[in-house]
Amino acid sequence: MPLDFTAIDFETANSSSASACAVGLTRVRDGRVVATAGWLIQPPAGHDRFFELNTDIHGIRAEDVVGAPGWSDQLAALTAFIGDDIVVAHNAGFDMSVLRRACEATQDACPPYRYVCSLQVSRKTYELPSYRLPFVAAAAGFLDFAHHDATADALACAHIMIDVARRAGAQDVVELAMLLGVRVPQIVVETSTPVPTL
Repeated sequence: MPLDFTAIDFETANSSSASACAVGLTRVRDGRVVATAGWLIQPPAGHDRFFELNTDIHGIRAEDVVGAPGWSDQLAALTAFIGDDIVVAHNAGFDMSVLRRACEATQDACPPYRYVCSLQVSRKTYELPSYRLPFVAAAAGFLDFAHHDATADALACAHIMIDVARRAGAQDVVELAMLLGVRVPQIVVETSTPVPTL
């Protein structure tokens, strides 16, 4: 099985995990980047206030997402890009919670992706003073990218996974996880119990 996966990165408008305001995606086939994409998102209603703290990090403001697709409207494009891939993210717990919580906020079905955390594999691979994305990307040979730009961050994450797999001699993401002792969890989609009608 080849080294195929999609790297993903979300930026959020505020402290709510549901407040996705940008996504970046990078598709890897046979250990090579073959496609990238990214776009702004109008965060779901009730999660759409932009905090100064978040804006200071990624530079996205409320006026920037006016006219951007809402979460429900962009979800089809996101799932079409990912397909059946295992998803990879740096600090994947955060990005998977954004995906899950934004779907909950809009009552969309959350795709039950399997995923691997590039932060976890980085800790098992490199000796670094910090495992923040720019430090790890530099160790993987991917330098000078616009950190906190979702598309650039997803591309950096992809390059980290490609480098780690090469160093480990892994042919695919599942083998890499096994060699490094890292889990490949799946997003758990909670189904609500239907309310009985009278």
